[in-house]
Amino acid sequence: MKSNIFIRAFTFNAFNENTYIVHNDVRQAILIDPGCSDLNERKILQSYIKKEGLTPTHIINTHCHIDHVLGNKWCKETYQIPLWIPEGEQLILDNLMNVSRMYGVPAEASPIPDFYMNETSHIDINGITWQLISAPGHSPASICLYHEPTHDLIAGDVLFLESIGRTDLTGGNHQLLLKNIREKLFTLPIQTKVYPGHGPTTTIGHEKIHNPFL
Repeated sequence: MKSNIFIRAFTFNAFNENTYIVHNDVRQAILIDPGCSDLNERKILQSYIKKEGLTPTHIINTHCHIDHVLGNKWCKETYQIPLWIPEGEQLILDNLMNVSRMYGVPAEASPIPDFYMNETSHIDINGITWQLISAPGHSPASICLYHEPTHDLIAGDVLFLESIGRTDLTGGNHQLLLKNIREKLFTLPIQTKVYPGHGPTTTIGHEKIHNPFL
């Protein structure tokens, strides 16, 4: 039986990062890139989860830059659920507190991940199968999550509305990012809805026509 998915976005922290809650028909939820960085943002997330009757089961980081992991510790401690990160992002996660001091953004050290993801297989979470698309370039090992039945793509900071992820941070590679977008994301159906790490949603079809970087 096919499981429907429902995607809700929240914009959190000083970087205006998109945190996503993805849940299925039986109200099991994945917390993707939890950026909730203070008490008020955590209350917003928690209130939504309670109001909708959701049961969080996983935390997933598409990559481990500071703005996407500020809520890792709180989410793990609050809901007692495993943390998944891309294989190859551990060094970025380990540098969280140094980056916090550099930007002057308060942070709590992230828990140690429970699982590492790579592109070798699909993963099934709460009865929903996700294709993992490895798309480094913005960070050393960024991944995107693609749900083929509904053509939904959780893109992290790989692809934005008429823009792409910055490549001037540690592990960034501009040409590699463009290559991965062209060869791995632009081969998806044009109706694929893209949920980026910052800004509004877009589609693969729109980006193929209007993205000035590509």
